[in-house]
Amino acid sequence: MKKILLLFLFFFGIPIAAQDKKMTTTGTITFEASVPFYEAVEAKNNKVYALLNSKNGNINFVVFVKLFHFERSLMEDHFNANYMESKKYPKATFKGQIEKFSITKINSIPTDYFIKGRINIHGVTKNIKVLAKISKTAENKVLIQSDFSLDTDDYNIDIPFIVRNKISKNVNVNINCIL
Repeated sequence: MKKILLLFLFFFGIPIAAQDKKMTTTGTITFEASVPFYEAVEAKNNKVYALLNSKNGNINFVVFVKLFHFERSLMEDHFNANYMESKKYPKATFKGQIEKFSITKINSIPTDYFIKGRINIHGVTKNIKVLAKISKTAENKVLIQSDFSLDTDDYNIDIPFIVRNKISKNVNVNINCIL
């Protein structure tokens, strides 16, 4: 009898718990740190890992730094070796909570929510609060979009003096994930 009860809980309990979690491994993050009159400093990462607990609004992101791709390979090399030191700090993470989140209130019309939590970039952890637009897609998935700015000084990312006037210290970040 114990085995039957255990099998019942295993087969019917796990899918119920799993329904509270929505995830993706194909989210997108782009950033732009360009300044006027100089070459664009832009990169994109299409392998963002995101996990949303739709029951309580907890959300986590993991981004592997080496997966940011630039138009020019030399920029990518400098980004990984000199600025982000991706061998030493291979990933950036965010763990947080969507404030006043309720999966039942999400529909096809994007709604503004604040997401607050702790972001870790370049070995430095900071508390942040950003605005995000959250909606449901036609496939009943959750779409999260956010635009915010980060300061390189906050994360000890050193921009060498020789290129300091060609790269903005304020980096515009755009996140787009379907979970």
